[in-house]
Amino acid sequence: MAQRKNPKTHSRKEGKTPPVESKNGKRTERGGGGGGGGDAGGGSKYSMFTWFVVLALLGVWSSVAVVYFDIVDYDSVIGKLTAYDTDGDGDFDVEDAKVLLGLKEPETPHVGDSPEQKAETSEPVVEATNRQASEPQGAQPTEARTPPEETASVSESGGSPVHRDDGVSRSQDVESEIQAAVPLPPVVEDDFVPDDPRDSARPYEDRADAIDTTGVLVEEPLPEESVVESGQDLSSSKLTQEADPVVEAENQSGPPVEPVDTQSEPPEPDSGSEAEGATRKQNEEKLKEKAKKKKPKLLNKFDKTIKAEIDSAEKLRKKGKLEEALRAFEALVLLHPQSPRARYGKAQAEDDLAEKLRSNDMLQRAINSYREAAELPDVTSDLLRAALKRRAERQQFLGRMRGSLATLERMTQIFPEDIGLKNDLGVAHLLLGDNKGAKKVYEEVLAVSPGNGFAKVHYGFILKSENKIAESIPYLREGLESGEPGTDDGRFYFHLGDALQRVGDKSAYHWYELGHKRGHFASVWQRSLYNVDGLKAQPWWTPKETGYTNLVKTLERNWRTIRDEALAVMDQNTRSFVPEEENLREKGEWGQYTLWQQGKKAGNSCQGVPKTCSLLERFPEATGCKRGQIKFSVMQPGTHVWPHTGPTNCRLRMHLGLVIPKQGCRIRCTNQTREWEEGKVLIFDDSFEHEVWQDADSYRLIFIVDVWHPELTAYQRQTLSPI
Repeated sequence: MAQRKNPKTHSRKEGKTPPVESKNGKRTERGGGGGGGGDAGGGSKYSMFTWFVVLALLGVWSSVAVVYFDIVDYDSVIGKLTAYDTDGDGDFDVEDAKVLLGLKEPETPHVGDSPEQKAETSEPVVEATNRQASEPQGAQPTEARTPPEETASVSESGGSPVHRDDGVSRSQDVESEIQAAVPLPPVVEDDFVPDDPRDSARPYEDRADAIDTTGVLVEEPLPEESVVESGQDLSSSKLTQEADPVVEAENQSGPPVEPVDTQSEPPEPDSGSEAEGATRKQNEEKLKEKAKKKKPKLLNKFDKTIKAEIDSAEKLRKKGKLEEALRAFEALVLLHPQSPRARYGKAQAEDDLAEKLRSNDMLQRAINSYREAAELPDVTSDLLRAALKRRAERQQFLGRMRGSLATLERMTQIFPEDIGLKNDLGVAHLLLGDNKGAKKVYEEVLAVSPGNGFAKVHYGFILKSENKIAESIPYLREGLESGEPGTDDGRFYFHLGDALQRVGDKSAYHWYELGHKRGHFASVWQRSLYNVDGLKAQPWWTPKETGYTNLVKTLERNWRTIRDEALAVMDQNTRSFVPEEENLREKGEWGQYTLWQQGKKAGNSCQGVPKTCSLLERFPEATGCKRGQIKFSVMQPGTHVWPHTGPTNCRLRMHLGLVIPKQGCRIRCTNQTREWEEGKVLIFDDSFEHEVWQDADSYRLIFIVDVWHPELTAYQRQTLSPI
C-alpha cells in the first residue's frame, strides 16, 4: 500500500506535469534529429518498430506465465486497489489512475453536506464522498443503531456446564459467610502454556465442593454509571464502575468510628499513588513473564517421526471436530502405544469432548489419559508438566481434592524449583480445609522467595482465619501490592479491609475503594462477592418496596406468638442459644437458633417452635431462599459486632423485634443508624456494610427472616447455588 501512496504524493509535489506520452515523443524527436541524414532517420524508425514488437511479445509471454503459474493473487491485488476507487464504480480503472497520478482532480462533495451525514455512512471514505456529492442535501442516514437492552444475568458466572452441581453444603450458620476464611478456588497459573491456547479459558473450572468456586468473585463486565441523588446509598454493579471511579469515591460515604445518625463523609481514600505503583509493578511483572515464556517442547524423538499424523489429528481438535480428533488420536495410540504426544492429544480431545457433552464420565477418561501420558517413558519435561497440571485441575473440578493434592505433590517432587507448583499445592490444601498444611507450604515458599506475592496474600489469608488480625495485615497488603497473577481476588481486598477496620486503621476504605475500582465490589459500602448483576441496591427498604407486605403483616400481627415460642426454646438460665461462630464479634455474647438455612429446614428445630414455622411455610420467598436463613438471634449486654457485609446481594434481611430494651440497642447500615421496636419489622440489604451495638442492661431478642431479592426471576431463584 505504501508503494501506491508514494506516486500520489510525488504527483502532488510536482503539480502540473506534462503527459507521459509527450515526454516520450520529445525524446524520440531529439534522438532522430541528432542522427544526420534521411537514411539514418529511416533506420531509427525501423529500429523502434522492432523493439516495439519484441517488447510486446515479452509482455504477452510474461502475462501468460503469471496467469499459468498463479504468481499473482489477483483477488488480493484488486481488493487492495479498490481502496483507490475514486469514482465509486467499484473497481480501479484509468480514471482512478489519473487521479492518483495528479492528472485529474478528484470530485469533491457539496459544501452543504453535514458532518452528521458523513459520519453515519459505513462506505469507504472516497466512495462515501462521491455518493454524498450525488445525493440531495439533507438525505437521511440509511441505518440507525439502537443499543441492546440490558438484562439481569441468570447467574453470577454466566453459563455453566449442566453436569456441574453448584450446590454447596454448609453446616454452620452463615450470617456473613465471606467473613470466615473459606478455602480458595484453584488459581490457574500461566507459567506454562499447553499447545492448545483454549486450555486456559475453559468454563469448567467451577466445581461442586467444599466451597463455591463458580468464579463469581465479581468477574462480571464492568457496570454502567448511574446518577444517584444525594442522600441515597444506591449502589450495585449496574450503578457503579464508571470510567472515573474517583468521582464515586468522593460521593461515597464511609462509616464514622462511632455510630451517628447524621450523613457524614467517609474517610477519604488515599491518593492513587500506591495503586498506580502496584499497577506499574504488575505490568512490569507481566512483561517479564511474557518474555520468559517459550513454546513448550511436547515431542520426543519418536514423536517427531510421526509429527505429520499428530498434527493432522491436532488440527481436527483445534477446528472443533472433537469426535474425529478423538478417533484419530485413539488410532495413533493403538499404532504407537509408547507415544506420549499421541496419548496427551487423546487426553486433550477427551477433555474438550467432556466440556462439549458436559459429561463427567468423559472427563474421568481424560484424567486417566493425562496420567497415562505422564507415565510413559521418554516423555518430555514440558509434556509431563502439562499433563500432570491439567490432570490436577480436572481432578479439582470433579471434587477429587485428595487426588489433585497427590498429583501436585508428585509435581513438586519432579520440579522442586518450581515455586508456582508449590503455590498450587498450597491452594490444594486450602481446598481440603487443611489450613495447617497450606500454611506450612507457604512458609516454605516464603523462605526461599520472600517477595512472592501469591504466597504472601494466601499466607495472610490463613493468618486472618486464625484470628491473627494484626499479623495478617502486612502479608495481605504486600501480596496485593505485588500485583502478581492470582492476587487480584476480591476476598483478599475484603479481608485486608476487614482486618484494618478491626485494628482501627481507616486506610481500610482505601482498599475497599481499590477493590471497587478493580471490579470486585459494587461500591465501597456494598462488598458482597456472590452477586447477580443489575439488582436494585439500597441499604434500607420499606415493606412496600419489597413487595412482601403480606409476610411483614403476618410477622407483625403474630409477633407475641413468635416471641413466646422463642423464649420457650431459649436456655432459661443463660437466656442464650447456640453461640455465633463466625468471628464477627469484637466482644460480648451472641447466640442464634436456626429454623431454615439454604432453603431447607435445619434439623428438628421447628419442633420447638411449631406455630412460628407454620406461619412461615406460607411464604416461599423466605423458606425457599437458598441464600439466606430464618433464625432467632439473642444478644447479651456489652456486645459489639464488627462492621461486616453479607456474602450476596440476592437477599434482603428482615428483623422483627421481640424483646428490645428501651435504650442501648442499635444497628448501622452504611451511614444510617436505627433501633429496633417490639412487634415491628426493619428491612435492610445486608450486602451493605452494617454494625451492631448492644449497650443495654438486658438481652435483646429478634427474629431474622431472609427473603429473595424481589427483582430476581423465578428461574434465578430456582437455579442460583445455595449460600
